Amino acid sequence: MLKPLPMQHISLKLLTEDVPLTAQLLADCRVFNPETSEQLPDTLGEQYRNVFTLARSRLEKILARIPYRLTLTPPHRIVQLSELENVNAQLGEIWQQISQNEEQLHQLNEQENSLKQLLDTLKTFSELDIDLKLFQKKAQFLSLHIGTVPIDNLEQFKEAIALAGHFVDIFHRDEQSAYLVIAGPQEKKVHPVLEHAEFQPLNIPFHNHPQQVHTELIKQLEQIQKHTKKVAATIQAIAGSKKTVLEHAYQTLNSGAAYAELTETLKGRGQLALIEGWIPSEDLPKLESTLKEKLHSPYVLSTRYPKTSEYPQVPSLIRHHRFLAPFITLVKNYGTPRYGEFDPTLLFTISFILMFGTMFGDVGHGALIAGAGWYWRDKFKSFTIFFIAAGFSSIIFGLLYGSIFGFEEILLPALWLSPIHNPNLMLKFALYWGIAFIILASFINLINNWRQGQTVLNIAGLLLYLGGIYAIQHWMEKDVFNTDQQFAILLPLLIILAYKWNKNNLPIAERILVTLIEGLETIINYLANTLSFLRVAAFSLNHAALAIAVFTLANMMTTPANWLTIILGNLFIIIIEGAIVTIQVLRLEYYEGFSRFFKGDGRLFRPLSIGINRS
Repeated sequence: MLKPLPMQHISLKLLTEDVPLTAQLLADCRVFNPETSEQLPDTLGEQYRNVFTLARSRLEKILARIPYRLTLTPPHRIVQLSELENVNAQLGEIWQQISQNEEQLHQLNEQENSLKQLLDTLKTFSELDIDLKLFQKKAQFLSLHIGTVPIDNLEQFKEAIALAGHFVDIFHRDEQSAYLVIAGPQEKKVHPVLEHAEFQPLNIPFHNHPQQVHTELIKQLEQIQKHTKKVAATIQAIAGSKKTVLEHAYQTLNSGAAYAELTETLKGRGQLALIEGWIPSEDLPKLESTLKEKLHSPYVLSTRYPKTSEYPQVPSLIRHHRFLAPFITLVKNYGTPRYGEFDPTLLFTISFILMFGTMFGDVGHGALIAGAGWYWRDKFKSFTIFFIAAGFSSIIFGLLYGSIFGFEEILLPALWLSPIHNPNLMLKFALYWGIAFIILASFINLINNWRQGQTVLNIAGLLLYLGGIYAIQHWMEKDVFNTDQQFAILLPLLIILAYKWNKNNLPIAERILVTLIEGLETIINYLANTLSFLRVAAFSLNHAALAIAVFTLANMMTTPANWLTIILGNLFIIIIEGAIVTIQVLRLEYYEGFSRFFKGDGRLFRPLSIGINRS
């Protein structure tokens, strides 16, 4: 649980004709992570993989458009290339029929959208009782214009156009413009007036009376919608008539999925094939017995443990209880543990829950968080446990603080202390919590690097931190800084500086500067990381301070406004401060914890798939 499972590398030599069956056996075990071999030169099964990939793509597109779900009937069977090609051809024919109708649907939808846009445009002219084609040809004696004028210019424009001997009819308005028709004698020149008023002519796409155009557009829209339903029904009819074919294709592709995926790493030569990959040591006996029972042709299975140099390439598989699922997700946001590296999930879970409760301790608020997690469990799914755990931690620390809905030591006695009344003790607690956390993270980092022989710097860093804590505490208690305190700091610091000096191959002046800067950076990092944990105390105090602010505001009001203020204030604290505390705890975990011992650049274990649903 504290490290990825021990892995073994397996090398399986067998006859090429037995590879499909072996692929299915390996997939059924669900514990084999294939990898490419370099021992044999030829890549096998490339044509099979290409046909499978095309057939699966076609099936997925078809499944997205059918109204029923296909069922899988075990067991899986061996699928030959000829059968796979036949299934691919059948799916190609079905997809061609569906895609042709879908193309019609696409065209019909475009036409429908175009008609709807025309209807929206027509609304502007709905109040205009005139044949619109009059505006599309030049009259001999009458000057007609249709367009828009900014609302701000409208009144001045009406007066000016009247002086020019023209009539104005406003048929529509919006927030910015007035839509109008201008009519008058042809010999009267109104263009200067129109330009001065910022008149914009309208391009009219209609050729009849607005009411007649509306009737024609509605009729066309109804015909298109009717045709659309007919084409959609045709697609459903095709899917219904081909259900047996699709179920057979679904079963066939699921049966061939394991072999198709294995061909990406499969190598061979002549009649000999080679399968290589990784499997957890605890699952190896199960695989060996399965191969012995089901594989009747000769084969050679070789196993070995990974070399230390291979650790970065070995996939990591960690099996946790399902209750840790939300915390696993948060750890994966940072990265995947390397093989052989400490898995921080359990440490993260415990420390996260404790720090959240410390920073957000309140019985009432914790109960609401846990209750919300349970009430919306269908929505939160695996993260239900996260909300319940955080809520119960808040309840426990709320009892220790004597806090319920912001009332500290009023409705409940504090079983330990009230943060707002003991800020110095709370800061001291947070500081010691941070020291313990950093010591543990440094010790884990030391263990991680033990096999790689990179422990000198880790030991010196840990001793420097412990020496610094001893020296500072002794100095604060007794106001002295004697030889043993100086020795506790200087000796590990000199080791760190010597390590940095040997590591650098720069010119002498730059080498001295870089060594001193990196040594100083080590000290500053330890100091900054430790002080960063003071936020654990700061947010416990902030939680109480926010509650005081809410109650102060409520006391300034009369009933029932004061109770409403208390309720809304508590909701604000739960939502806003709860989210901020979660972010701050994650920051402490990631930057003050994970950054010390967790590289997070591991390779995720990916077992051979048992079907297209898992590929």
